[in-house]
Amino acid sequence: MITKQVIQTCIDDLKELTKAEFAIVDNQGILMAGNFEKDKPDLAVMKNFFDSPADSQIVEGNYLFKVREEDEPVYVLIAKGSDSDGYVMGKIAVSQLEQLLVAYKEQFDHNSFIQNLLLDNLLLVDIYNRAKKLGIALKARRVVFMVEVSAEKGNEALHAIKIAFSEKMDDYAIAVEENGVILVHTLEDDEKLEDMRNIAAMLQDLMNTEVMLKARVSYGTIVEELREISKSYKEARMALDVGKIFYNEETIHAYDSLGIGRLIYQLPANLCKLFIDEIYGENMPKELDEEILHTATVFLENSLNVSETARQLYIHRNTLVYRIEKLKAVTGLDVRIFDDALTFKIATMVTNYIQYMDNNT
Repeated sequence: MITKQVIQTCIDDLKELTKAEFAIVDNQGILMAGNFEKDKPDLAVMKNFFDSPADSQIVEGNYLFKVREEDEPVYVLIAKGSDSDGYVMGKIAVSQLEQLLVAYKEQFDHNSFIQNLLLDNLLLVDIYNRAKKLGIALKARRVVFMVEVSAEKGNEALHAIKIAFSEKMDDYAIAVEENGVILVHTLEDDEKLEDMRNIAAMLQDLMNTEVMLKARVSYGTIVEELREISKSYKEARMALDVGKIFYNEETIHAYDSLGIGRLIYQLPANLCKLFIDEIYGENMPKELDEEILHTATVFLENSLNVSETARQLYIHRNTLVYRIEKLKAVTGLDVRIFDDALTFKIATMVTNYIQYMDNNT
């Protein structure tokens, strides 16, 4: 619904252009907005006019008009002055307000529809009927982006994204969650899934420059039909969670690039704990410091290459071997052996997942 602030801004702009004074009263006789400098309107009289069959009349030397939405009166507009100029300015103001109501209703209807679509709150027949009424294509390539923001920055972030994508009539930016803004992007003919990373990076830059916020961005896969965008939304939601747990150093997360982290994320917590107990037993690596863990991570990233790992860490080969031996002594796993390296990698990811679950329950 249109807010008092928007109505006030509208009639203030009209006053600046026409030099006329206006006031808006709702169907309960409550003043919504106004810029009369003196002789404030009698609200009781305005209420009586609202209930009358007339569309306009002169009361107390001012023109009164009904402002309609879908042929139903919703406001009374008062234009100061009973001469012909007052009538003309009042009609102009009514026209502007009615167009504003239509625009806001269309925006609300679109946002409400997309939000319910993302959350799977619509039956298939409702999707088809409402999409047709709103002029939204049933078949188009779409992908859902999720921008993680703080609750206090949510409105600011949503506004920035809406402006940035305002020229794209088939793109929709809405706030579905308190700490996230959703962008439903309709792809151009030449756009592919690989290009979506560029859009994610652009969203990050937008948050950084316009909202002063370092944001994580995730996105799902491309869907072909409107009813499937909830699937892309769920993928983007999962990509954000999985990315924070397993790939925390990255800030852009694509669903199709989550790897084994996506599998672990969907495992029950008790199964994960059972796996860790089976791998480590009494040798739970609580004694390992960050240096050893970082060394093991870089070693795995370099495909178990001792020379390259030592070079990247700026340490001697013997120092690297010493750290690997220390890891083996604590965990029983020799990461120089592929099977043990794979086991350690998965066990580390599962441990991170368990810690995340414990911290968020």
